[in-house]
Amino acid sequence: MIHSLADVQSQNIGEGTYIWQFCVILKDAEIGSNCNINCQVFIENKVIIGNNVTIKPGVQIWDGITIEDDVFIGPNATFTNDLFPKSKNKHFKPEHTLIKKGASIGANATILAGVTIGENSLIGAGSVVTKNIPANEIWVGNPAKFLKKNTHD
Repeated sequence: MIHSLADVQSQNIGEGTYIWQFCVILKDAEIGSNCNINCQVFIENKVIIGNNVTIKPGVQIWDGITIEDDVFIGPNATFTNDLFPKSKNKHFKPEHTLIKKGASIGANATILAGVTIGENSLIGAGSVVTKNIPANEIWVGNPAKFLKKNTHD
């Protein structure tokens, strides 16, 4: 289901995916099946999103970001794809960021360019992720620090 007030240019959208109002999805983005893309989400061209992904309102997914299956992204989580941003940079090449299967990112978390968030890891609300996060761990704070193992499925 694509809401009539969404601007969806991509034809690469899986079955059962819901895209709500005021979303913009550019033509080369790939989105899997059974996803829920909430209102006011922007998805750029060189983006791959797996199956069963939930993206809450106010999130932008930039070129170079891959989100695997079963990922949850909370409201207003922020991603970057450039470690040294500069206006009109002719040499810009997006950093690749990978969110692995089953990871959860809390509301208002910031994920810096080029990191990998491991399978089934949880990033606490408002955290700032500046380095790779191992699988099955909970990280919180600014900068994000290890809290404990994630024992929840």
